[in-house]
Amino acid sequence: MSKAIYIATSEANSGKSIVSLGLMRMLLGKTAKVGYFRPIIDDVKKGKKDNHINTVISHFELDINPDDAFAFTRSQFIKKRNEGKEGEIFDRIIEKYKAIEEKNDFVLVEGSDFSGEGVAIELDANILIAKNLGIPAIIVSSGVGKTLDEFINGLHLAYDSFKEKDVEVLAVVANKVQEINIELVREGIEKNLPKSVLVNVIPKISSLNNPTIKEIAKAIDAKILFGEDSINNQSSSFKVGAMQLRNYLNHLEEDSLIITPGDRADIILGALQANVSSNYPKISGIVLTGGIVPDDSIIKLIDGLSQIVPIILAQEGTFEVANKIGAVRSHMYAGNKQKIRTSLSTFDKYIEIDKLDEKLISFKDNVGITPRMFQYNLMKRARTQRKHIVLPEGNDDRVITAACRLVEMDIVDLTILGDRNTIENNILRLGLKLDLNKVAIINPIESENFQDFSNTLFELRKHKGLTIDMAEDLMGDVSYFGTMMVHKGLADGMVSGAAHTTQHTIKPALQFIKTKPGVSVVSSIFFMCLEDRVSVFGDCAINPNPNAEQLAEIAISSADSSKNFGIDPKIAMLSYSSGASGKGEDVDIVRRATEIVKQLRPDLKVEGPIQYDAAVDARIGKSKMPDSEVAGQANILIFPDLNTGNNTYKAVQRETGALAIGPMLQGLNKPVNDLSRGCTTEDIFNTVILTAIQAQGI
Repeated sequence: MSKAIYIATSEANSGKSIVSLGLMRMLLGKTAKVGYFRPIIDDVKKGKKDNHINTVISHFELDINPDDAFAFTRSQFIKKRNEGKEGEIFDRIIEKYKAIEEKNDFVLVEGSDFSGEGVAIELDANILIAKNLGIPAIIVSSGVGKTLDEFINGLHLAYDSFKEKDVEVLAVVANKVQEINIELVREGIEKNLPKSVLVNVIPKISSLNNPTIKEIAKAIDAKILFGEDSINNQSSSFKVGAMQLRNYLNHLEEDSLIITPGDRADIILGALQANVSSNYPKISGIVLTGGIVPDDSIIKLIDGLSQIVPIILAQEGTFEVANKIGAVRSHMYAGNKQKIRTSLSTFDKYIEIDKLDEKLISFKDNVGITPRMFQYNLMKRARTQRKHIVLPEGNDDRVITAACRLVEMDIVDLTILGDRNTIENNILRLGLKLDLNKVAIINPIESENFQDFSNTLFELRKHKGLTIDMAEDLMGDVSYFGTMMVHKGLADGMVSGAAHTTQHTIKPALQFIKTKPGVSVVSSIFFMCLEDRVSVFGDCAINPNPNAEQLAEIAISSADSSKNFGIDPKIAMLSYSSGASGKGEDVDIVRRATEIVKQLRPDLKVEGPIQYDAAVDARIGKSKMPDSEVAGQANILIFPDLNTGNNTYKAVQRETGALAIGPMLQGLNKPVNDLSRGCTTEDIFNTVILTAIQAQGI
């Protein structure tokens, strides 16, 4: 099987970036070494890089020199071809491709953009490149501006062109199709293609075609006056401000761009006020025309506003600026994370990933699991069995931001606890896009379940002296309410702790979700995503000084959790000495815990006591414990106490730049996970996905 795939199109603006980005992430979910190559790129200014190459290398953090990732610029290619040097062209392309291929397990090759050449000439060039590289292709075509017959016939012609040159076509992707026509298009394409060719259809996603303020500013040579942090805002339309404000406000649309002369203070301030009002749509930005900077008093007023959209200044008049903005075509670029995430979620939703995966090479020689593979597989796993997660801390900005991303990527169902008006205002203030029809927002004390939850808590805890009044007071607390949702089966799991202590999050779970049969201790693990591997650290968040029995239980729970996440456990019971050399109570506890693990779970590979370096460094492990099947290759690292574990995971995280996903709690009947109060949006996002996967195993 080939070690590469060629992403080709037969026209400009096909939207093949969706396929390239999605395929790259899919491939990195299988192997760490994926290369990226573009035989021909558009001409770029001196000192600049090709946008496609820069986006892919930057977003996926590929270890590729951008200069090595292409063979010719468009003008270089045309010059060589006009000189009749086709042999030289293909020799150069093959040479540069092979250099990338040798360093990687797989190479994604992206064809040219059709921005300047005749369609037939450029299509033929891409076909010949794929043929000379000896790799199969995926054809991407756009349905914009075509009748159904024209679109289907055009795709068939492109397929025939590749087959005539003996280039195997693995799949065709019909992109930018009206949603109501998806099945019609699929059936029409499949009718005259071999069954072996995978056919996928992607609808037109309007937000992917919307230019950002950054792209607009570049096109009209505008200066940024305010809001540079939001320069990647996308504009769905533009509105010229020429009428009086009271009439103009009625024409605003969601994400519209305001174009107005710089001396129209009424339009400028009215648009900014409308942007923060719940009664008007959110705007993407403001373009001031005529080179007119607003008066100092207006600038001062704008500067003091709590929320400002990008405001840019163009020198040309309103008419000229509006015409240029209307001609701006949006591109994918590295800084526009929103558009990249939308592309990836679109790929996941509409491309039959498993079927495509089967057509590509299997990485049989791949050893271990890299962080990117681990994260990709987490999202893929979470989607296989959709779960419902409750987020109690709806007033926290990080929680709301993570919720937006989770909804956008369509991974889980969410319930957010808190006051609806407050949450809606926070979403507006943060400039986020969260479809509130896709999440449930519940204020515990106003919920129809409040009394039932209170009665249940009373029945469960009355033997401990809890009264019904006390139960009602507790149920007004978001942690208790969220945990009761999980207990009652109204949610599959809960993630909290961004604004609450660990005790506040875990206490309700211990009271009525309780531990699994045979489990006496709730513990935690972190998935530490290091540069070349994923290790599991436990316990770094819950148990201060576990005894031998508890330490053994933590090790067993950690091994079982790791298996559930695709990691073959090799357990290192860490101590300050390795093997039989150390003496003292601390090392004896670890030694005893290791023996208990071996007795209870002879199926597990475990070594202890063992020092950290001997556990993870193959050379040191072989030197200190040559007969061990764990030393030097441990991936489950069990720390003797909370002090050691917590400090070690933070030290590794800060000093190596490792991504620490967790803590994930183990031992409860249903998943409840605790965040650090210093957590990031990324931490919340990842922990929700972990919780959803945990819930799949319940």
